[in-house]
Amino acid sequence: MNFQVTVLKILVSYPDGFAVMEDLKRDMAILATSGRDWADRTKRLAERIPNLDIWSQGLVERASGGWRLTSKGREVLEFMEARPASPEPIHAALVHEPAALVLEEAPVPPLRQPADRVKRRRERRERRREARERARANAS
Repeated sequence: MNFQVTVLKILVSYPDGFAVMEDLKRDMAILATSGRDWADRTKRLAERIPNLDIWSQGLVERASGGWRLTSKGREVLEFMEARPASPEPIHAALVHEPAALVLEEAPVPPLRQPADRVKRRRERRERRREARERARANAS
């Protein structure tokens, strides 16, 4: 599994391309254990841009306890998913050439985003806080 391609694919599935680290780790774990199909797919996508570096190329930025996909990151991901016009690897510098490209395969559907995610996080934090308070009380 190619970590950097996986990060791009996860972030593109989130609203505004932003995900907190907890969500990124969870989604990464799901995809890492999903089998050879995902590993083969990310490897194939990574071959399109051999020197992919999501940080130095400005494809992903750190923000507010999470990572955000930049517009350049979206362009590179779209380019990687497009069917190559030639058999040799294409470099990231060519991303800005708009061409009518046919998708190599259907894009991976975005991960389901529960509508009440914020509520569940708040409830989880509250349960953890209560558990810590009980543990302190029992220790006294």
